[in-house]
Amino acid sequence: QEWQNPFATWDPLDFCNISEIILPMDTYWSPPIFILERVNGQDPELNYMVLTHNGSFNSTRPFQVTLTCSLRILKFPFDTQTCNLSIASFLYPAVTDFVMKTRRTPAEIMKDSQSFLLTDGEWKFTNLSIIEYTEILDDKGFSVVTYLISMERRPTLYILNLILPTCALYLLDMAVLFGPSSLEEKINFQIAIILGSSMLAVILNNSLPTSSNKPPIIGTH
Repeated sequence: QEWQNPFATWDPLDFCNISEIILPMDTYWSPPIFILERVNGQDPELNYMVLTHNGSFNSTRPFQVTLTCSLRILKFPFDTQTCNLSIASFLYPAVTDFVMKTRRTPAEIMKDSQSFLLTDGEWKFTNLSIIEYTEILDDKGFSVVTYLISMERRPTLYILNLILPTCALYLLDMAVLFGPSSLEEKINFQIAIILGSSMLAVILNNSLPTSSNKPPIIGTH
């Protein structure tokens, strides 16, 4: 965060060439913001800000939060998701008192975000875009900045553990059904395939995401 305070300025020549100082967050006014999609998290312990001689405040506070995100998993495991991270402050009207702007472009933020991804997990960070708008609440406009984070699921694990075994069971079922075996052997094979499909359905139920209005195609077939 960066903001200006014209009443907190000084001449460095009058104070031993000191051009900046570090102060606690409660020393001066700081922007009161919060994340709209936040459901849980840990507040930062770094409650300090840097004040320069020209009245510029700079505060870098790392937040670790859990956000809500509406998932659409119809194309699972080849799905892409877009989650929002909205930063707002409903204490000061945007028209007269408080307006938030992003300092860097989405391309710069995306480049820095990719450098922070230290683990190669299930999701691949693909794109980031920013929307700056004014939210109307009780006939007042409040400044909101929303980051649209696009992610793509890595499907390799699900292909090996779910899709390939399912296709193998279906192919085996077709081979037994149209094969030259006797009726008794076909019935035994069909029972074994049904048991295998039931076990796979149990594994599938534990592996598929459940937070979606429409189930994935692989779960409905």
